[in-house]
Amino acid sequence: MTTRSFVPDEFTVPESLSGDGFRLEPLGPQHNEADHRAWMSSIEHIRATPGFAERGWPPADGMTRLANLLDLERHARDFQARRGFTYTVRGNGDEVVGCVYIYPSRTDAEVAEVRSWVRADRTELDGPLHTAVADWLASDWPFKEVRYLSRS
Repeated sequence: MTTRSFVPDEFTVPESLSGDGFRLEPLGPQHNEADHRAWMSSIEHIRATPGFAERGWPPADGMTRLANLLDLERHARDFQARRGFTYTVRGNGDEVVGCVYIYPSRTDAEVAEVRSWVRADRTELDGPLHTAVADWLASDWPFKEVRYLSRS
């Protein structure tokens, strides 16, 4: 991962995105319990989601809440330093139902690679989340190219 900013200094990084049945907000340590619970309940489903099978995440055996907290702190540091942007996906209430990751490609720092997942019990949000995020990235973000695997 690059240490330089992933987006231009003058770009204002969006703090949220709202869609039908969900909203995004920057992921941070304050989401640890709910985030851990969300993905731990859906490991097999997430690993089968486009963009995750080849990455080995989430770990098949899960991980501790402390290890998850350290991961969330890393994502928050990346967001603050503008090296990558991870958003928690909230349902209509405050429940965590998924996550969206926007990071530079490992082969071309100007290309955004995007992955998202939703909990196994909220699969109806996967398509609408993908569409909303893809449209948002195309209209509101400064990337020359976005790679975000389709949900077809």
